[in-house]
Amino acid sequence: MSPASALAASTRPTALITGATAGLGRVFAQRLAASGHDLILVARDSARLEGLADELALQYGIVAEALAADISRDDGMRRVADRIAMEPRLAVLVNNAGFGTRGRLANRPVAEQATMLELHAMAPMLHTRAALPGMIEHGRGWIVNVASVASFTYSMGNVNYCATKAYLRVFSEALALELEGTGVRVQALCPGFTHTEFHDRAGIDKSKMMRWLWLPAERVVDESLAQISARGATVCVPSKRYKLIVMLLRYLPRWMQRPFRQGYGKARL
Repeated sequence: MSPASALAASTRPTALITGATAGLGRVFAQRLAASGHDLILVARDSARLEGLADELALQYGIVAEALAADISRDDGMRRVADRIAMEPRLAVLVNNAGFGTRGRLANRPVAEQATMLELHAMAPMLHTRAALPGMIEHGRGWIVNVASVASFTYSMGNVNYCATKAYLRVFSEALALELEGTGVRVQALCPGFTHTEFHDRAGIDKSKMMRWLWLPAERVVDESLAQISARGATVCVPSKRYKLIVMLLRYLPRWMQRPFRQGYGKARL
């Protein structure tokens, strides 16, 4: 029996995770499988995706479907949206896929920046819209949109990264208001520096960053799931250190934040 057929025959709740093969997405997949969810895993690398699906299915006794798709492209994100709309037991949607770049906007390829907007803004919106009717009908569901501490600021070298993560945070906060009383919960997860493949792919040298700023991916995911399960605040900022940083970003005068904004162009949260 294929994973799709096995999924249709199952009675367990289903979780769909984008960017599932690495970093936060992989940990979300592990944690949700361990809690008894069947999985639909979405990423571009089909071989890596199928390996993870097989591993989690064997380890946790659940059904894991590998759905290879490039959701930075219109056909890919719409194929995933169609799959979401067809899943009657969808209980959790994690919009995690994303990437970062280095350099000023004038020097970056237009196609690269357009891809970032599609992946960080259009795809999560489309997938969330596809999930909502079924979740509202059943009176339950969790939607986690992985934003960033960067959503609270802006800086040189990260123009569209900060802007798209801010979109995800505000989108989540507004949607949570719309969904009050439906049983569907929304969270904007805003982690700081996290040990994943993200910075390596963006070409950022992590050795030059302060070690105390880094969080394990497992801690970020565990705090996210604990907060949404407890009906906590819509915005989740893991760890006290980053809660303090966010408070400073919100309330310090802008002239005091200027050195941070300039230096932040060399890194990324």
